Amino acid sequence: MTRHAQGFAVLSGLAALALACSVAVAQETPITPTLIQKSVQTNAQEFFDMLSLPNDSVNAEDIRRNADWLEAAFRKRGFTTRQLENNGKPLVFAEYMRQTQGGRTVLFYLHFDGIPVTPAQWAQKSPYVATLKQRNAGGQWEEIDRNKLLGSEIDPNWRLFARSTSDDKGPIMMFLSAFDVLKAAGIEPAINVKVLLDSEEEKGSPTIGTVATAHRELLRSDAIVINDGPMHETSQPTIVFGNRGTTLVVVTVYGPKVNLHSGHYGNYAPNPAQRLAALLASMKDDNGRVTVKGYYDGVKLTDAERKVMAEVPDDEAAILKRLGIAKPEAVGRNYQEALQFPSLNIRGMAAAAVGEKGSNILPSHAVAEIDLRTTPGADPAYLITAIENHVRAQGYYLSKGEPTDEERAKYDKIASLIPARGSKAAFTPIDSELGAWAQGALARTFATGAPTVRIRMMGGSVPTDKLVDALGVPFVIVPLVNNDSNQHSFDENLRIGHLLSGTRTFTGLLRAPF
Repeated sequence: MTRHAQGFAVLSGLAALALACSVAVAQETPITPTLIQKSVQTNAQEFFDMLSLPNDSVNAEDIRRNADWLEAAFRKRGFTTRQLENNGKPLVFAEYMRQTQGGRTVLFYLHFDGIPVTPAQWAQKSPYVATLKQRNAGGQWEEIDRNKLLGSEIDPNWRLFARSTSDDKGPIMMFLSAFDVLKAAGIEPAINVKVLLDSEEEKGSPTIGTVATAHRELLRSDAIVINDGPMHETSQPTIVFGNRGTTLVVVTVYGPKVNLHSGHYGNYAPNPAQRLAALLASMKDDNGRVTVKGYYDGVKLTDAERKVMAEVPDDEAAILKRLGIAKPEAVGRNYQEALQFPSLNIRGMAAAAVGEKGSNILPSHAVAEIDLRTTPGADPAYLITAIENHVRAQGYYLSKGEPTDEERAKYDKIASLIPARGSKAAFTPIDSELGAWAQGALARTFATGAPTVRIRMMGGSVPTDKLVDALGVPFVIVPLVNNDSNQHSFDENLRIGHLLSGTRTFTGLLRAPF
C-alpha cells in the first residue's frame, strides 16, 4: 500500500469513528433547557422542604434532622448512603456507581449547614420559609407567589430568599435535579459518583480531616469537585483552581498591671493601646503592602499564570465604585493577582472602652485580632514565624500570655502572639488533567455561551487542605450561585437563572468521561 493510500485509510478510519460517535450522541435524548426547567420545577417543593430545616451546626438535633432528610433525597435517586459520625453532627456520604463497572470516580463536596440567623433582620416571615421575590418598579424586592415557579413562564431574575439558598443547599438541589435530568434522558453518568455533605463548614470544618482519614477507603476517588462559593460576577461558567487558607492570631500588648487614672499616670506609664497601634502600623506601608520581612517570598507566579489572571473579566472600575474606594492597595497588578499573596488583615482592636462606657483611663492592655490569608508557599507556621520575628525586631519581648512580675520588671515592651486557628491554602495547576476535564465539560455544556472564567485562586477559604491531605487527590472548585447572593448575611438569596444553569452545569460534569 502506498503512503498516500495508508494516509487515506487512516483518515477514513478516523472519519468512521467520528461518524459512529456522532450517531451514538444523536441517539441520546438531548438535555434541553426545557428538560432542565421541568426537573427544577418538579423539585421545587422538595427544595422548599430542605430550606425549611434550621441548620446552624451549634444545634446537633437540627443537623441530624438535615442529615436524615438528605439521605432520603439521595436514596430516592438510586444512591446508597450512610451517615459518618461526627460528635453528634454527622456528615452524609452518598455513592452512585455506574452500571458498567470500572471508570474513574469523582467525589463531589458540598455542605448543608448554614450561618446563624437573626430573624428580625430578614424582610420576610422567616429565614426558613423560602420566599420568591421580584424587583418592583422602584428596584425593591417584593414577594410574589412562589407557586409561580411551577408555571410555564419563569423569569430567571426572580430570586428565592431563605437561609442557605445559595450557601450551600441550593447547589445540593441543583445536583439532585441534574440526576433527575439524566434519568429522564436515559443517560448514565460517565463517572462513578461519590458525594460528601459537610455538617460544619460554616464553623471551619474542624473535624473533616479526622472524618476523611477515618473513612479514607470509603471516600477513595480520583478527584474532588467542590461546589461552594459564588460564580464570577459576570455569571459566566467559573472554575477555581485553589483557595487561600486562613489563620487567626491574637496580638496583645501589655502595659501596667491594672487600668490607671489617666490624669494621675498619663505621661508616665506607657499606653499599650498607643504601642499596639504603632506596632500594627509597622507591619504595612501606606500602599497596603506587608512590610514583614519575607512575607511574600513564597509567592512564585509564572508568566502563564499572570496571563490567566489578566484574562479574568473583572471590571475593576466597577469594583472600586461598589466598594467606595479611590484606588486599591498595591499588592498585585490587578484584583486576581492581589489574591495570590498572603494577606495581613486587622479584623478588630480593643482597649478599655469608648462612647458612653468610656472613661479617662490608661488601659492595662490592648488586643488586636489579625486574620492571615495563607497561600501556597506561605502556610500558617511560616507567616506566624515571620510576624513573631518582626515584633521582636520592634523591641518587644514575647511572653506566653499574661506576663509575670519578673518579666514586667525586666522588659519595657511586652506582647504575646497566640494563634487561635489555622488552615493551609490548596492549589491544583490549571493545566492539570483534572483542570482539563473540568474546562472541557463546561465548554461542551455551554458551547454557545460565554467562555469559562478560570480563577487561579480565590480569596475565601473552604476546607480543601484537610480533604486533600486526607485523601491525596487533586481538586477544583466549581461555584454555581450568583455573586450578589448575600451569603453569610441576612436576605440570602438564589437567582432562579442560576438554579437552572447550576443544574445544567452538573449534567455536563456528570456526563464527561474523566
